[in-house]
Amino acid sequence: MSHEVVLIIGFLVFVLAMLAIDLGLFAKKDGPVSTRRALIMSLIWIAFAVLFYLLILHYGDYLHGIQNFANLQAVNIKNLHHLKLNPADFAASIELYRQNLALEFITGYVVEYALSVDNIFVIVLVFVAFKISPKHYHKVLFWGIIGAIVMRFVFVFIGAALITRFEWILYLFGVFLVYTGIMMFIKRNEDEDVDTEKHTVIKLASKYFAVYPKFEGDRFFVKKDAKSMITPLFLVLLIVEFTDLIFAVDSIPAVFSITKDAYIVFVSNIFAILGLRSMFFLLVNIIDKFHYLKAGLAILLVFIGAKMLAGHYALDVGLTTVNSLIIILVILLLSIVASLAFPKRKIAH
Repeated sequence: MSHEVVLIIGFLVFVLAMLAIDLGLFAKKDGPVSTRRALIMSLIWIAFAVLFYLLILHYGDYLHGIQNFANLQAVNIKNLHHLKLNPADFAASIELYRQNLALEFITGYVVEYALSVDNIFVIVLVFVAFKISPKHYHKVLFWGIIGAIVMRFVFVFIGAALITRFEWILYLFGVFLVYTGIMMFIKRNEDEDVDTEKHTVIKLASKYFAVYPKFEGDRFFVKKDAKSMITPLFLVLLIVEFTDLIFAVDSIPAVFSITKDAYIVFVSNIFAILGLRSMFFLLVNIIDKFHYLKAGLAILLVFIGAKMLAGHYALDVGLTTVNSLIIILVILLLSIVASLAFPKRKIAH
């Protein structure tokens, strides 16, 4: 069994253990998640991401089992790191590789975490449209994250396989991200809504499953007259999964613009997803205050897509991973500061 497989299995075991602890110790079945508890969980997940960054910084070569310069050069070429390695100094080369890999991870994590805010906007709309009780938010988001982890695993490694075989797909990703960013910017002020009757997921689920007409507490399934039925809460879970599927189509190519190492793309995605639930409870009541954030995310997508389209020329003009991370952070910071400095005007009725 390869180093990569062993480490990914170990990582997934860690993730499942943390989710089990979260469900058992932090979930309150008798009420909604408090802001204080959401803040604690957010800080815990961020701390784990930072810890993982430090692990890569010191032991990143263990991920691919690099033992000599030939191994290192092969990984450098395969994952398009474009590092200038010195065959006469393996120690310095491996240190450069570790630093670059750690930087790619933390940059990918920041990008994914930032883009997940847009996902939160949609989830809030779904919960409001279906009139979900706040005390059920945690359960829906918990199982939504389990499904998201599975989908990301499939998406990331299929994407990596395609990129390895057809490198030109990176340019398609770039065009798609630029287009998505432009459309997001154009539609940033449009009101979004969720149709609780004509939504695609509702239509499909109603076609293939028996749907119980009302909520049954926090239950996803009920049995009535010896017939198994799904509840409206399960429909909401399916919509959350569908939303993440659409969201992944944008976010995964965005992280591939930063690193071509599928394992780093996957891990950075998962750390961001794990923090999504706690960030949701932090932002659910104040997310409307950050009205310039969508514009910032749109600009972020255009920047990432343009960098992907530029290919190796991006490095020639100074768009290294470090500089890209700085630009990304500046874009996000400016959109947040602008939102707070220029509050959205309330329309008088």
